[in-house]
Amino acid sequence: MTTSPRSRAAWLLVPLALLVACNSERTSSSGAGTDRPGTDITTAVTDDGGTADPSSAFGWSSFGEDPRVQIGSLDVPIDHGDPSKGTFDLYVARHLADPDQRIGSLLVNPGGPGFGGSDYAIYAEQVYSKDLLDRFDIVGWDPRGTGLSEPAIDCTDDYDRFYAGYDITPDTAEERQTIVDLAKEFSDLCVERNAEFLPYVGTNNSARDMDLIRQALGESTISYFGFSYGSELGATWATLFPDTVRAAVLDGAVDPNADFVESGLQQSAGFEQAIATFLARCSAEPGCAFHHGGNAEDAFDALMVALDEQPVPTVDGRPDLTRGMALQGVIEAMYSESLWPDLEEALAAAEAGDGSGLLGLFDQYFQRRPDGTYDNSLEAFQVIECQDTAERLTVEQDDATAGQFNEVAPRAAPGTTGSYFCTFFPPSIEPSAAITGAGAGPILVMGTTGDPATPLASTENMADALEDGRLVVVEAEGHTGYGANECSRSTIDQYLIDPAGHAPDDGTRCD
Repeated sequence: MTTSPRSRAAWLLVPLALLVACNSERTSSSGAGTDRPGTDITTAVTDDGGTADPSSAFGWSSFGEDPRVQIGSLDVPIDHGDPSKGTFDLYVARHLADPDQRIGSLLVNPGGPGFGGSDYAIYAEQVYSKDLLDRFDIVGWDPRGTGLSEPAIDCTDDYDRFYAGYDITPDTAEERQTIVDLAKEFSDLCVERNAEFLPYVGTNNSARDMDLIRQALGESTISYFGFSYGSELGATWATLFPDTVRAAVLDGAVDPNADFVESGLQQSAGFEQAIATFLARCSAEPGCAFHHGGNAEDAFDALMVALDEQPVPTVDGRPDLTRGMALQGVIEAMYSESLWPDLEEALAAAEAGDGSGLLGLFDQYFQRRPDGTYDNSLEAFQVIECQDTAERLTVEQDDATAGQFNEVAPRAAPGTTGSYFCTFFPPSIEPSAAITGAGAGPILVMGTTGDPATPLASTENMADALEDGRLVVVEAEGHTGYGANECSRSTIDQYLIDPAGHAPDDGTRCD
């Protein structure tokens, strides 16, 4: 598995593609804010979890050849306040601990919103240390509306039309109206196709699902490890159910106090910094395929202008590479330095008239499968975001923000229109809860100094918002810090294994 924690980022580039990768290497959101309009937040009914039979609750069955990996499902109400409205069938997986060393269950989420978390249990050995694997049942689930959980959010199968077929810097009123019309059409499709459950897929309800999973597992308290957007989900859970928190790690945390635009500006600035770092390194290393005699920066800017004026061919049956598509591919590579060599080659090829390399990164960002199909992560991302977000900017208000993005991120966010991301969605019935974590105990909040998707300032703000947030700063590039170095890994592992004895001091650094 080569996923990485995703967060909400792409919306800084193109009006419809608002997603940011939220997985552990790159697989998140205008975070739930304490300054958002007040909403009455309710919690699901809980019990002490002491008598649940995990086998009967989930119907566990074996998966693959590893006897420690099991899959199952759990029904949860669509509306936690009115069970008569039907249920979601959550797809759940777990990687069993060593029985002789087992502490309990560790709920995990890779980010999003919109990404399933079951893979992080199925392929747990590729993500977590042996210390955690031996001591915890790693439990991942596909949150309501995502992945293999049913019903799943489904808006469209025509991804190229909505994400690749328009100009991010329109020159005429007609071109601008095309973007607005596409945004409205996409939103209308989402509402029409998911009407039964769309109002109930927000983060608050996913946090309530977490408590039902805890009860079904038979745990009175439980541990949690969330990447990127998973930090928002975990912080919401800790706020709504503080007495059930044994330990919680929020890695690559979003800013819970930022509104929709502020969050996007922070993220745009993060990607701008990451692109600058990539280009500076390419200029300094003659072996870089996009070296250009030590001036990769000017070459990059010239290539983007050229693609804006004349897209280049990619592969048969796919759109020509536009500036927006190219930038989306660049953003994909910013999640992990391991993709930088691919990006160097792709930029050089595009300059020579072959856009297939950047198209490959574009497709990787949007989770395109080899057979040309997509999972539903993009659709789920937007629908969930718009249920979490109270703001509904008009077209004119959204257009007015474009200049702010151009100013903080001229390379990463050159678009001249708004995103219209939630403009045409109905009002949310329950925006994200204000995050406090009051009563949950110490929560470890980690961020890297070079995170493009959730910049360090966002992570610092999450730690500050929590009653007892313990900030850990990792000196590293890339999105999320677990495994970036031995210090970051051991700091998280020791805390999860013994939160009372190894909660790090606030402001701990891993250099």
